[in-house]
Amino acid sequence: MRMMKLAAITGLAVVISTGSAYAITVKKRIEAPGLPPEVWAEIGAFCAIEKWHPAVAKCEETKEGDVTFRTLTLKDGGKIKEKLTGTEDVAYTYEIVESPLPVKNYKSKLWLEADDEPDRTVIFWQSDFDPADGKTEEEAKKVITGILGDGVKGIKKLAIETWDKKHPDEAQQDDDDDK
Repeated sequence: MRMMKLAAITGLAVVISTGSAYAITVKKRIEAPGLPPEVWAEIGAFCAIEKWHPAVAKCEETKEGDVTFRTLTLKDGGKIKEKLTGTEDVAYTYEIVESPLPVKNYKSKLWLEADDEPDRTVIFWQSDFDPADGKTEEEAKKVITGILGDGVKGIKKLAIETWDKKHPDEAQQDDDDDK
């Protein structure tokens, strides 16, 4: 009997420890003209977010030792401090350190992939998080879905502008088919 209890407790501990670390995942995807390295050249710097995200008024990048942070000043006056946690050729990961957003344990990745169509990029932005204390999953998910959606649309807009300058005879149209 004692062995059965021990096995049940151990099994329960394994199930709990292998469960999802985050309650919510939001992922946005959109396509844009240009190859991933070309698009990344425009949007990939950690503080380039001020060029493409419509909610960001200003971005200030700082270093604390070897760790890079950015402080976003939003157009509504709010401030978000984020820590860069990893970089790849056309991707970066980060986490929120301080924020007025209704989330906690927020980790995110922004990355690009080549599309099946020539001279096209697929933009991905995914965030994993829990609702902040006193907030519902629905509240948290709605806010982050809006932020990521506006962000990928902003990247697409910048990619189209860049493409049109380099290829004026092939000017792209923002058809908003990607949602």
